[in-house]
Amino acid sequence: MEEDIHQYSGEDIVVEYDVNRCIHAKECVRGLPAVFDPDKRPWIEPDEAAVEELMSVIMACPTGALQFDHPDAEYEEPVPERNTVTVVPDGPLYLSGDVEITAPDETVLLEDTRVALCRCGASSNKPLCDNSHEEVDFEAAGTVSGDEPTADHPDADGTVRVTPVPDGPLRIEGRFEMRGQDGGAKSCDSGASLCRCGGSQEKPDCDGTHGKIGFSSDVSPD
Repeated sequence: MEEDIHQYSGEDIVVEYDVNRCIHAKECVRGLPAVFDPDKRPWIEPDEAAVEELMSVIMACPTGALQFDHPDAEYEEPVPERNTVTVVPDGPLYLSGDVEITAPDETVLLEDTRVALCRCGASSNKPLCDNSHEEVDFEAAGTVSGDEPTADHPDADGTVRVTPVPDGPLRIEGRFEMRGQDGGAKSCDSGASLCRCGGSQEKPDCDGTHGKIGFSSDVSPD
């Protein structure tokens, strides 16, 4: 994972933007067009909105590409009470909660509350999504088998640890709720192994296809 962070300073707050994590979800542009305008330079003007409103829109960024820094600890981004993994149709996995990405040797690579993980296999910034799914015309339903209402998952808390297995799936440990954008949901109390090669026939779950197709987590397909 590589960072390319740009900072935009306002009178009371600093907005940080990681180009490599942005996949143009446009929650910021829709939420505060006076602050976030891709056609202007600088494209982020923090003082064009109240601090609380700006923070709220930044926290709606599902990839974590946008962050904020405020000198008052009262304004730190809270950790969501529930951990969720949302399966995006033809796109990534959105993780929200107390998220930790680690290497196989347990070295912590990233700690955040908002992360987008590649599931097409083509990202150049694995395990993070870099929007390559659009370039390779990745197709996958945002479906999760289950019809349990959210209230049935009161214990989707604690730290969720994501470990990208070399040339293999995303191993997720911890308690979380997996949601499909079709309305399906299921509780995952003992973790899961999720496809990141793009080839599984049981998406979002891994079915071992990575081994059959020679998936390499170190390179991106042409």
